[in-house]
Amino acid sequence: MMFWYDHDMSGWGYAGMAIGMVVFWVLIIAGIVALIRFTSRAPQGPALPQFPLSSESPERLLAARFARGEIDEAEYRQRLAALRASPHQ
Repeated sequence: MMFWYDHDMSGWGYAGMAIGMVVFWVLIIAGIVALIRFTSRAPQGPALPQFPLSSESPERLLAARFARGEIDEAEYRQRLAALRASPHQ
């Protein structure tokens, strides 16, 4: 009759199985959360400076904005006149 106890799992076997199951589910949930956060993140491009740091003249930058349609002709002419009247050029 002692042979029946030889194949039974002891208390440590049940504890190890329970801990293993908790670790398994924690890893599964953490993997799902990481996957959702990774796929829902908006793509980030390079940070653009607030002011143009190029060597282009202010008039060329203004002309480029006008060509892209960011400003209309009246605003372009007004800003161009202000640039040409500026003593800092």
